[in-house]
Amino acid sequence: MIRAPRSSGPSRRMVTSSAAPPTAAEVTMAPAAGRASVTGEHSHHRCPNGYVALTYDDGPTAATLPALLDQLRAAGARATFFIQGNNAEARPDLVRAEQRAGMWIGNHTDTHPHLPDLGELAAFKEILGTQRTLRRITGRPPTLFRPPYGETNDQVRRDETRLRLLEVLWTVDSRDWAGATTDEIVAAARTLQPGGIILMHDWAQASVDAVPRIVGDLRERGLCPGRIAFTPKKVPFGETYFHATAVAP
Repeated sequence: MIRAPRSSGPSRRMVTSSAAPPTAAEVTMAPAAGRASVTGEHSHHRCPNGYVALTYDDGPTAATLPALLDQLRAAGARATFFIQGNNAEARPDLVRAEQRAGMWIGNHTDTHPHLPDLGELAAFKEILGTQRTLRRITGRPPTLFRPPYGETNDQVRRDETRLRLLEVLWTVDSRDWAGATTDEIVAAARTLQPGGIILMHDWAQASVDAVPRIVGDLRERGLCPGRIAFTPKKVPFGETYFHATAVAP
């Protein structure tokens, strides 16, 4: 897990792949059940420059998630949570709280391993197990998947295709996993461009505290938090690429 130690955030060991994007990647995440939106649909007038995606990995974390949801609701923002299956099993009530708050829920494997280092069967089980767990808790299977550490390869992408999952990496790293301060996280978020996706973690208190300033800065720039969907465009990620972008909720 990324919390042991917490400084072991996204790996600098990038695993590359020349594989084509999953053919089923056009599947996008529907709004969570319960409250459809915390603020209603954003208008073009309010978001003239488009949308970005706020994402939080590794949870749900009991110590920080309630405050994070409160901050997002207060800011009128929705985010995508990439959830570990073992944490969801331990706190299904918190997964449901995310769902009730109108957040989107994605798969982040069961135990946060280095997927390319596993055999094909073990890697597939890591993803499938969390699919089943989250479907049982939320009533629907996730359609978004983030490989731990951003490590992907042909094998991982075959598994994603098999499970009809859209691979979601990121365009901005907040580095909250490395101990970035709230000011540093806010500064990182200021580099988001339309369609961009920022990596954060639900256990990082600095990222919780950054929410009001991040959302405020986005609005000053004519941007709004949105959901994640497939794009045919190749989005660069180290020596590889992915096919996900932020769009209107």
